[in-house]
Amino acid sequence: MASFGLGGLNAASRRRSVQSRNAAVERRNLITVCRFSVKTLIDRSCFETIDDSSPEFNNFAAILEQILSHRLKGQISWFGYESPRSFWDYIKVACRKVSHNCICSIENMENVSSSRAKGRAWIRVALMEKHLSEYISTALRDFKTTRRFYEDGAIVMGEEANMLAGMLLGLNAIDFSFCLKGEGLDGNYPAVIDYTPYLKFTQSSDSISSDEEELRTLGSTGSESSSPENIGPPFFMDDNSWYNKCKRVDQKYHLTLEQKGYLEELVCLREAKLAESITQNKLLRQKIESMDVAHKMEKEQLEYIIVELQDQLKSFHSLDQLSADVSLSQTSLDPSHSQDGDGKQDGLNLLSEGKEDTPSLLGLCGSLTSVASYKSLTSLKSSEYLASPTTEMTSPGLTPS
Repeated sequence: MASFGLGGLNAASRRRSVQSRNAAVERRNLITVCRFSVKTLIDRSCFETIDDSSPEFNNFAAILEQILSHRLKGQISWFGYESPRSFWDYIKVACRKVSHNCICSIENMENVSSSRAKGRAWIRVALMEKHLSEYISTALRDFKTTRRFYEDGAIVMGEEANMLAGMLLGLNAIDFSFCLKGEGLDGNYPAVIDYTPYLKFTQSSDSISSDEEELRTLGSTGSESSSPENIGPPFFMDDNSWYNKCKRVDQKYHLTLEQKGYLEELVCLREAKLAESITQNKLLRQKIESMDVAHKMEKEQLEYIIVELQDQLKSFHSLDQLSADVSLSQTSLDPSHSQDGDGKQDGLNLLSEGKEDTPSLLGLCGSLTSVASYKSLTSLKSSEYLASPTTEMTSPGLTPS
């Protein structure tokens, strides 16, 4: 019983290992053939326009469709049945964040009804817009949506997805021209990949030597007169093979020339932009220097104005102090002046009442009159207490008889 359980576990583990190996081989095959198809498209675009009639494009579209459909989950209906769906259901959800995307335009196309046909139309439109790599990169970054649509082991869920986005970036250099009403958009038939253009058998050196030995042996047994010296080389290069080699070399040469011209033009553009940026940099530096000079001048002017205002403020403070001292001196002098005026007025009254008009009194009155006139100057604020010289002179007690 224990041995049966161990055998079942071993069988299950072997089954899982076989499944994982098959899935890895399938992913590697699709990614490799996709890389080959991209290279053939780039080579073909150097000599002719790529459209729906190009076999290289039809093969590439089939490969990309199978990559995006690899381990795609089905759609669960209300009754629990799983119905198959196309990669377009995933693309239209995951690529909504691409700026100026063509999702709505493809959804509204009248002659395209099925989901598979819309996906094929999307591939063509994205290639014409040169945004296919951007669409794929944006969709792969949305890992939550990708996991919702694909099972574990899918190409878009593994490390091969980043390689796919990098390979598709080279297609932006090709000008595609497609008709979105052709038979290529028919979604009734699945796409089939043609692997024959990418198959190439390379024979090892050991295998070649063994083949030569076999040919020599067969030649020696077939005719006794034949010798190894008379046997020619086992492989001959015919004219067709030389022509194909020359054609491939010529294609590579023309492709290299076009790339060289493109790079030279790109370098010229970069040099022109660099010269323009250098000129702009010089102008900006001159503006900055002129602004610094103007700033320094304004700063000096403001400092001079500040110093001048400070001097004026100091002079105003000194004038205020002087006016305050003058006012204090005036207020201290006013009471004494008023008392002197009252005493003198009383003295004059007494003299006018009890004394005779003698020359000495007249002289004294004259002196008082002169003092009163001196106190009537503008330096004194109040003139109420000053004695008027006219009143004193015309008073009846002081006039001579």
